[in-house]
Amino acid sequence: MKIYCLEDFKAQFDKLKRKSTYRSIEQDILNYFFAPEKSGQSFLEGTRLNGQSEIPYIKKRLKGRGGWRFYYLVIIKDECLYLLFFHPKTGSEGAENIADDFKTSIYKKVLSCIKSGDLYEVEKEEKANKLRFTHLLQTASALEIIKYKTINKNT
Repeated sequence: MKIYCLEDFKAQFDKLKRKSTYRSIEQDILNYFFAPEKSGQSFLEGTRLNGQSEIPYIKKRLKGRGGWRFYYLVIIKDECLYLLFFHPKTGSEGAENIADDFKTSIYKKVLSCIKSGDLYEVEKEEKANKLRFTHLLQTASALEIIKYKTINKNT
């Protein structure tokens, strides 16, 4: 399965991996999204945010209640997975959840980026056991990173 991501995902990854609280993020992504036993169907586990669409928009919790929440799109027939965004559940950057309008905006953005090719290919560097992000367009993205809003269900 080919894995791609938005600039928003990469920016969040770069920001959080520098913080000691979130130093496990790279390994957590490698362990889940690049596990040899994973196939297209296994990425459908999680909450579908767009009903029974042929192109599932998934919200997936990794590492339990205090871990991460990932948002991604799976196109089974093309064997592609698109990482849209993620956030930690705890720590200084933690959020209980993100606002519905952000989920909608990031979904619309990925559809636009798939059409334009304005994506990063995400690969596992085998020797270093690290992620490598390769921008597919030769020019810089014209799309801005969407600022996400959190909501707290306890209020």
